[in-house]
Amino acid sequence: MRELRYLFALLVGSKRKYVDPSRAVEILKDAFKSNDSQQQDVSEFTHKLLDWLEDAFQIKAEEERDGEKPKNPMVELFYGRFLAVGVLEGKKFENTEMFGQYPLQVNGFKDLHECLEAAMIEGEIESLHSENSAKSGQEHWFTELPPVLTFELSRFEFNQALGRPEKIHNKLEFPPILYLDRYMHKNREITRIKRDEIKRLKEYLTVLQQRLERYLSYGSGPKRFPLVDVLQYALEFASSKPVCTSPVDDLGASAPASGTLPAQTSPSTIEQQGPSSSDVPSTSPVQRSVIHKPFTQSRIPPDLPMHPAPRHITEEELSVLEGCLHRWRTEVENDTRDLQESISRIHRTIELMYSDKTMVQVPYRLHAVLVHEGQANAGHYWAYIYDHHQHRWMKYNDISVTKSTWEELERDSFGGYRNASAYCLMYINDKEQYLIQEEFNKETGQILVGMDTLPSDLRDYVKEDNKRFEKELEEWDAELAQKAQQEKLLSQIPRAPAPSPAPVQAGEPEYLEQPSRTDLSKHLKEDSVQAINKALAEQEDRGPEAIMDTSSDNAPAQPAPNQRVVEVAIPDVGTFVIESEEGGYDDEVMLTPNMQGIIMAIGKARNVYDRCGPEAGFFKAIKLEYTRLLKLAQEDPPPECDYRLRHAIVYFIQNQAPKKIIERTLLEQFGDHNLSFDERCRNIMKVAQAKLEMIKPDEVNMEEYERWHQDYRNFRETTMFLMVGLEFFQKKSYMEALLYLIYAYQNNKELLSKGPYRGHDEELISHYRRECLLKLNEHAAALFESGDDQEVNNGLIIMNELIVPCLPLLLVDEMEEKDIVAVEDMRNRWCSYLGQEMEPNLQEKLTDFLPKLLDCSTEIKGFNDPPKLPSYSTHELCERYARIMLSLSRTPADGR
Repeated sequence: MRELRYLFALLVGSKRKYVDPSRAVEILKDAFKSNDSQQQDVSEFTHKLLDWLEDAFQIKAEEERDGEKPKNPMVELFYGRFLAVGVLEGKKFENTEMFGQYPLQVNGFKDLHECLEAAMIEGEIESLHSENSAKSGQEHWFTELPPVLTFELSRFEFNQALGRPEKIHNKLEFPPILYLDRYMHKNREITRIKRDEIKRLKEYLTVLQQRLERYLSYGSGPKRFPLVDVLQYALEFASSKPVCTSPVDDLGASAPASGTLPAQTSPSTIEQQGPSSSDVPSTSPVQRSVIHKPFTQSRIPPDLPMHPAPRHITEEELSVLEGCLHRWRTEVENDTRDLQESISRIHRTIELMYSDKTMVQVPYRLHAVLVHEGQANAGHYWAYIYDHHQHRWMKYNDISVTKSTWEELERDSFGGYRNASAYCLMYINDKEQYLIQEEFNKETGQILVGMDTLPSDLRDYVKEDNKRFEKELEEWDAELAQKAQQEKLLSQIPRAPAPSPAPVQAGEPEYLEQPSRTDLSKHLKEDSVQAINKALAEQEDRGPEAIMDTSSDNAPAQPAPNQRVVEVAIPDVGTFVIESEEGGYDDEVMLTPNMQGIIMAIGKARNVYDRCGPEAGFFKAIKLEYTRLLKLAQEDPPPECDYRLRHAIVYFIQNQAPKKIIERTLLEQFGDHNLSFDERCRNIMKVAQAKLEMIKPDEVNMEEYERWHQDYRNFRETTMFLMVGLEFFQKKSYMEALLYLIYAYQNNKELLSKGPYRGHDEELISHYRRECLLKLNEHAAALFESGDDQEVNNGLIIMNELIVPCLPLLLVDEMEEKDIVAVEDMRNRWCSYLGQEMEPNLQEKLTDFLPKLLDCSTEIKGFNDPPKLPSYSTHELCERYARIMLSLSRTPADGR
């Protein structure tokens, strides 16, 4: 009792996202253990829990009573009384009994009132109202209803043939407001009258439905049709005019021309025709036509109608017949319509039988619905509870509490739609407002909410738990801060001074060239362009003399003896003569899109370089390159041509990175030591390196700079996960594809949380992740169906290690309806096996596995470490990514 009080108090006032009920649950498990250690079903558990709570409250009440009869809140809230009136072996009896959860049978009924009517009457009740004592039966009448009325819906039955319990998935409707007047003892006389009237109406209704059925299914054979259609067909036949044609006419259109033989003639035909013309002397120069004589038994009637029609009918006969058929058809239509209207009126009368004012005085409002999804021996539970203050339904599914609707409750609770249905309904007396009304402070009159509604001992307990939680958060934050400080100190360890400006290290990420599309804000464009123009103006202010002093001789320099001269053809740029020391030319770096753009910009700035020297040439080249990248960032290319993959700066521009980050990145690209292959590029590289050295520590936030570049590395990594996953998917290697697509989706979701252009198309990744899971599920199900032990185990390994851990990823976002439908399809596939014959060992394995599959928890389980990604050059990554995206565009995915 104490642990339950603590648990419910924490539910009211805890600051935690969810409350751990383990302590209370463990106590309940120990208390409810049966002698045979069998698992209790939910109904048995609820019964025992209520009994236990009743006993606990009773002990407490007896301890505190002062001579008065102790009041037990469990009894006052959940228990009512009914009067059993009946006849047993010819003797009448009346007994008053107490009830808690009222059991109702589901099978054979369409709504809650039908269940209640059947539960309130047992056996033959005519003997209760007559002198006939040969029959036995009883009626139940509620004499006292509890404020909280619980109906236990029996959705399980034992299949004698199969020797196991089965779940009843039939649809059972229940109303949000339930009027119980017809079941009250005080209304029994009027209720009996109405029941007799309903019985009479239903008997008449049965007669009418049988008569209607004779009209709608007419005939004496196995096939039957609506009588009105039969008469219509007869009328159409009688009115048809025979259009005859001769079989000779039909054959003439396709027969061989006169004087020719068919290409093939069967021996039997030749025998029928007699000797050939070569054996009989010709008496005429004109060749005789071949006469085809079909077998007698194959002859077609001489006058064959084109469609069914009367052969012999006079105009007078036709007129009489048409008149009769028209009249009969009209009569049948009127009779059918009258029967249907009568049936509708009787249904309406039955529905309104208890709608008069005297029978709507005991309203109960639906407060909670407990739902089970699965089969008799495996499944998952959740609940819908009505928030009376917010006037909306809430769905309580493990640690997830979400807003819901009556439509969703109907879909999950009525049954008949899928393997989910309600097994318990809780109604509360709609006139007892104290059950739902706000609590007020007696002194101030203010509404009490949250912890203010708790008694002082529970309030103190919750406060202590919240303090512990806050301390845990502080410790967690301190641990994170300590880790961040350690990483910061490591990043600030000074490097050994170099005699000359240090070029960009070759080992740094090669992501200085990647693609994407977006509308760049005009403001960012103008700021960045103005910054570069300003730097160029500062250079021009130095005057032509100063610039000329730093210029070099325009004559091409002779290569040093230890250098070699080669021509390199760079795609999209042209052929360049490159001077490089032996082994000093990195052709892979030179072929990157980033290096192509820089070499092209330096080439275009040649005139400025020749006239004004390296620094002016540098400013001209960097302005040209930035303008080109800005233009790329503003384009909207197809998915296979993603400029973000080629240029990091395009990624930064589209995601509105600070201009200082963009400028420093551009400087580092121009300072790449691989540009030292000729004098012009080498001089511009040195200018860029000098500019990097001049940047003061407070001008660029290096932590922010590293974060942007880390995000870009994450973007490239996500691209690789996606690309490899799609490649495996197209090869139908779904197990390999799944893990790559899982990490692609998770990483991409994290990127997109920072901005819409940080990652890839989320719907595309979601679709192929979902398709992988569905195909693997089908494969695993096929292995299970094979019955072979090894294959069955392999199928369950696929489910346990791949499918089940991924389901929370699909359920965590309830807005992704396609993912939720896919999960339901996978679950339904496996639940369908429960109703089939199978070996006992398969049944046992299925029973062990299904609870894992049907667990609706959205808690993300641990996955294997991310698969290792191969190392791709930028060109290779872009080419492979373009190839896979083009193949997707040629074969659109189903459902996208």
